Amino acid sequence: MAALGWLTPRRRSATARSVLAGEASAEAARKSSQEAQETPHVTHKEPEFPVIGDEKAAAFFDLDNTVMQGAALFHFGRGLYKRKFFETRDLAKFAWQQAWFRLAGVEDPEHMQDARDSALSIVKGHRVAELESIGEEIYDEYMADRIWPGTRALAQAHLDAGQKVWLVTAAPVEIAQVIARRLGLTGALGTVAESVDGVYTGKLVGEPLHGPAKAEAVRALASAEGLDLSRCAAYSDSHNDIPMLSLVGHPYAINPDAKLRRHAREKDWRLRDYRTGRKAAKVGIPAAAGVGAVAGGTAAAIALSRRRR
Repeated sequence: MAALGWLTPRRRSATARSVLAGEASAEAARKSSQEAQETPHVTHKEPEFPVIGDEKAAAFFDLDNTVMQGAALFHFGRGLYKRKFFETRDLAKFAWQQAWFRLAGVEDPEHMQDARDSALSIVKGHRVAELESIGEEIYDEYMADRIWPGTRALAQAHLDAGQKVWLVTAAPVEIAQVIARRLGLTGALGTVAESVDGVYTGKLVGEPLHGPAKAEAVRALASAEGLDLSRCAAYSDSHNDIPMLSLVGHPYAINPDAKLRRHAREKDWRLRDYRTGRKAAKVGIPAAAGVGAVAGGTAAAIALSRRRR
């Protein structure tokens, strides 16, 4: 301030105020800069999914080649054959029909009807309780080791978030319910075979839960459960399930076949593939074709066995 002695009192006062203002401004700027350096930078991340505690959300999982390697119905058929439910010629016919359907990748009504009739003829006259009990044994024998760990982890994430998790499959509902129970899931939607007084009649209630029928089942369940489908997730390997995947706000393509992979990329859906390259070649091109190959291989093995007798 001594350097300002030559100025008039009024000018000294104005200058002093300017200096004070400048120093105060500089101090504020320095302090603000220090605080900015000390405060961690906050980034805005996408909301975590699944959302914990969202009671309006649930998850729907296809079964064959999504949760489990191969077709549940085929593994179930192996178990029934082992228990003498039907003869070798019936298994060969059933295996061929399954192989044709899987490899063709189209829903030819005549072949679909033949496959359904073969499967239903196997259980006709048997008690529902008997098949449910055997289903538990068959799960341990043929299915437990074929659950994809990656998909199982996805289902568990929804359960841990407090959400319900449902299997949605064309397999018989009794099989689907066994698998859902063993995995700790909420429940299962599956094809319903008609029964009277606890005995299978050999007919279906409606049609197999396949393609668009899955979407209708999910829509009906969501309505009954008070769910918001835009907050739900669905998982599948097959392009046949695009109607179901398109219903929800969070669709996932798991071990996808070629058509679903292409569609998922076009729609920017999330993709997960838990197969090794070798398994993908065998099982996933298309993903369901590997199951047909297994069925066809079974039929071939039966034919070879007969020649050797």
